[in-house]
Amino acid sequence: MALSDFIAELDQLASDAQSAFSAASDADALEAARVEFLGAKAGRLKAVQKGMGKVDKADKPAAGQRLNSVKQLVEQALEAALSQVGSGDDEASGEAFDITLPGVFPRTGPLRLGRRHPISVTIERMKEIMGRLGFTAVEGPEIEDDWHNFEALNIPLSHPARDPLDNFYLSVAQSTRDDSSGVKSRCDAALGPDGKPLLLRSQTSTVQIRTMEATKPPVRIVSLGRVYRPDTADATHYPMFHQIEGLCVDHGVTMSDLKGVLEMFWRAYYGEDLEVRFRPSFFPFTEPSVECDIWHDGKWMEIGGAGMVDPNVLRSVGYDPEEVTGFAFGLGVERICMRQHQITDIRDLYTNDVRFLAQF
Repeated sequence: MALSDFIAELDQLASDAQSAFSAASDADALEAARVEFLGAKAGRLKAVQKGMGKVDKADKPAAGQRLNSVKQLVEQALEAALSQVGSGDDEASGEAFDITLPGVFPRTGPLRLGRRHPISVTIERMKEIMGRLGFTAVEGPEIEDDWHNFEALNIPLSHPARDPLDNFYLSVAQSTRDDSSGVKSRCDAALGPDGKPLLLRSQTSTVQIRTMEATKPPVRIVSLGRVYRPDTADATHYPMFHQIEGLCVDHGVTMSDLKGVLEMFWRAYYGEDLEVRFRPSFFPFTEPSVECDIWHDGKWMEIGGAGMVDPNVLRSVGYDPEEVTGFAFGLGVERICMRQHQITDIRDLYTNDVRFLAQF
């Protein structure tokens, strides 16, 4: 078939389709026209498309391009006709549709509106409070490398925090073919550009390292996001949870600045009557370090750790610890949410029970 004949047939189809769609006076007539021209089995467009096989090989690209443009033209004509038929029905009935009316579902009852998850609400509230204290919210990747998750945070190779039983290291499935036994599969460790293993981040302190690598002091940030640790799920632990990490690095930053910021944060969030305490502790990336507790459900509940940024961490990102100092803190978002709403079991936040979530 000559290309000119194929194009002429397409043009005639487009003209006939536009005329048929314009002449359709109601939905039934329009549906009949749609089936005639765009039907999946016996439509005229389908029949013309089969003629592509008779077009010379050299002309097929031009023929295909013209076929696609005609198809779009016919579909647009159908859409225009559908809107005209729909508006005509509304005018004939004399009733305008009010889009502000509430939805009606006879089988399921009134429309139930969704709401934000309490963890999402908690995160936004925390960002708002820390923003008023001068901290900027930043984000980072959840899959991390050894440098950002451990080494830059002054966590040595021998530290138990690197134990595979305490982290979610990533692996890559590999398939090999053996002539005697067929395909064999194995899992190898997923490695980063430095040849060291990749893992799901165990803390959002990794974002602090990435920010300091790209930013000169002063730095005043908070990072919020999911972290992963293979903890056994119980009332206060879960293998995936959220953290808020804060970092302040500048000239003359002291431990009293850290305590002041955390106390202002907690009291802005919970109220002035909140009981707070700090206990001496140890973390590889802060020195000195403290554990932060609040009084909840008749007992002290740990909600995070804090301390002065270790000089080794400052050196790892190119800062001079003789020139600047800083503090850092990490708090568990779920535990803060639990304290606010008197939730006694963290697992309730992840069961997706509508009856539970509807309370918030």
